[in-house]
Amino acid sequence: MKHIAALHNLVTPWSDGLEPSDAELDAIEWEMPLILAEVELVDARIAVLDRPATELDERRIRRARRKVLAVRRALTNRAAAAVSMPGGAA
Repeated sequence: MKHIAALHNLVTPWSDGLEPSDAELDAIEWEMPLILAEVELVDARIAVLDRPATELDERRIRRARRKVLAVRRALTNRAAAAVSMPGGAA
């Protein structure tokens, strides 16, 4: 029986370019409240995929939807304030 071996390394070497930059990490941190609010909305929607939504489920979805909208508004206002300020600092 002949063994077939891979001609390249079994594990891809880690490239320095794969890590997020400081600017990308700052952007993720900036958007984290929105990400968490959207996850909450998705969780609420997933909960009712296999059954009819109860009144409590509907409230939970509405609350999560309102939270997403409120966080989007807050982030938009923060971004607008950062742009309008001298130097663009938030």
